Amino acid sequence: MTNSITELRIQYTRGALDERDADPNPFVMFQQWLELAIAENLPEPNAMVVATAALDAKPSARVLLLRGVDERGLIFFTNYASRKAKELKDNPFAALVFFWQPLHRQIRVEGRVERVSAQESDAYFSSRPRGAQLSAAASPQSQVIPNREFLETRAAELDAKFPNQVLRPAQWGGYRVIPDVFEFWQGRENRMHDRLRYTRGVSNVWKIERLAP
Repeated sequence: MTNSITELRIQYTRGALDERDADPNPFVMFQQWLELAIAENLPEPNAMVVATAALDAKPSARVLLLRGVDERGLIFFTNYASRKAKELKDNPFAALVFFWQPLHRQIRVEGRVERVSAQESDAYFSSRPRGAQLSAAASPQSQVIPNREFLETRAAELDAKFPNQVLRPAQWGGYRVIPDVFEFWQGRENRMHDRLRYTRGVSNVWKIERLAP
């Protein structure tokens, strides 16, 4: 198995990334790349790795779905009692990674994190399918539970309790990552990849630099 893994490789030939073609606004670049990933019908193009760290500096990471983006930041939703939420309370910074393998592209984002407003969380929660609403309300995320039946029973009880509208649980809502750094990565042949890093400066002016692969 080890030998076969070392031999797994492909050539990245889908494109190039040049400073002269890069938009000065990384949010515009992000939207362009995301829209292409959607247009290419990639599976869950809004999937991203979200990395956090506790005060002891031990990192943790998981895959979540991006649910909103504008020049204020990138939004995801979760349980405020989850491990990631507890780490964000103590250390309100996160790193995100998007990887679109068929396009040979990756985006990294780093920044400060804040909760979105209750109104934003309410609006998104109300847009979710009823089953997803019940699951969010039933799950004590990241806590040890006895078995799957525990969750199914809680979901059934909530389904009966809220026959019309499922109310957003107080412990569930959104976070906004406010980027200080974007990095756009385009795979190139022979692993000589293109990497452009945007760093937020004074007056929200972004500095663009090329990084070695």
